[in-house]
Amino acid sequence: MKWKLTVQYLFSVLSIVFIVIFVNLIILIGVLYFQQTNGNDSLSTDTGESFTRQFSRYLSTENEQPLITDEGIQALREFGGWLQVLDSNGHVVTAALAPKDAPTHYSPVELVHIYKYMDDQLTTYYVGQFEEYSYLLGVQNSTEQRVVFMFNAQSFLSYVSKAFVGITIADLLIAMLVGLLFSMIITKPVSYIIDRISQLKERNFSIQKMKRQGVFKPVFSNLNSVSETLQAHEEERMKLEKMREEWISNVSHDLKTPLASIRGFAELLRGQDVMESERAEYAEIIERKSIYMKDLLDDFNLTMRLRNQEMPLHREDTRPASFVREIVIDVLNDPRYSDHAISFEGNAHNAIWSIDRHLMKRAILNFIHNAIIHNDRDIAITISVSDTGLTIEDDGKGIAKQDIEQIFNRYYRGSNTDNIHGTGLGLAISKDIIEAHGGHITLTSDIGKGTKVEIFLN
Repeated sequence: MKWKLTVQYLFSVLSIVFIVIFVNLIILIGVLYFQQTNGNDSLSTDTGESFTRQFSRYLSTENEQPLITDEGIQALREFGGWLQVLDSNGHVVTAALAPKDAPTHYSPVELVHIYKYMDDQLTTYYVGQFEEYSYLLGVQNSTEQRVVFMFNAQSFLSYVSKAFVGITIADLLIAMLVGLLFSMIITKPVSYIIDRISQLKERNFSIQKMKRQGVFKPVFSNLNSVSETLQAHEEERMKLEKMREEWISNVSHDLKTPLASIRGFAELLRGQDVMESERAEYAEIIERKSIYMKDLLDDFNLTMRLRNQEMPLHREDTRPASFVREIVIDVLNDPRYSDHAISFEGNAHNAIWSIDRHLMKRAILNFIHNAIIHNDRDIAITISVSDTGLTIEDDGKGIAKQDIEQIFNRYYRGSNTDNIHGTGLGLAISKDIIEAHGGHITLTSDIGKGTKVEIFLN
């Protein structure tokens, strides 16, 4: 591709050079033709030839002798020249403003010589005709010089043709060399641009930098911007694909057990010898498993959306002291937990949290319920609010060190949580909610001394 672009560019350059040479040749021929056909008319009246041809109007004859009028003498002074009138034998019959040492007779050879080559005083001579007389006009140190050369049409045409061919070849070679250098400079980034577009087509979105970008710098910048955008879209697509596969895999795995229970008890219900009391028990188990499946799906959807930042937060400015106090009151009003020792301390009267109240309430309740259901009934739970966050502390069983590192993993149950019901996603959801708000959690615990959870919100 690179060499193809180079050849195309080089061909374009050579074509332009050839066209320019041809056009210049046509213009040159036209100018020469115009000068040849209109040269006399184009000459200014200030030139020596023109002045000399027109000077005959200042000449007249009297008694068969030529005379120069006063206007002619004045014109000679203004022009800076002098004049001699010659008869047919070359004798000077009259003169005006001529130097004292000017010849009084000119032979034909002398006339030809001074007309072609000037004299020793660097005088330029012009010749005119008046009746049977001729006149010689001289201008010393003239700005005009006469160049005489021999011209052979055949040789000239041969020379011109050879010169044209030589100049054309030389110009084309120079243009080819320069065009090749420039084409290599220009076609390299163009070829790179084409390759980059092909890479994008093949879903290669890596960012690449090229040296000597030149005039193509905005193009490369835009290509890298496109690559970054496409890379972001590709990562988003892969993330969604991974999330979808993970969701399907986990849901499929986690639903097998309750589905198997539902199926088994449903088959028992169809039996003829099932007692009425057993039938009610089986129906209750099926209902409980169905509720578990619904809770599992809801919790799993929530944690997946939170971890993939797909869950929009409806933030509200909230005073943490009153907000957490209401949560503690709700827990104590629950008949299952009304006899537990739960205390509240609010030391953040001026603090304001920007939170999603619904999600944050669920996160805090998960920690409180976790402290309740994983300990004995006689433990004490202290919940305190400060300007920087929230602390939930109990004096219960504590958590083993090997369990602390995995306590926030999905479905993980510690060594002291036997026969505890739930989906296994509570603490994972709480952690995801806190992090979605830009906060973080620290958990410390000692066996036999209790557990302390600290929630920090920015």
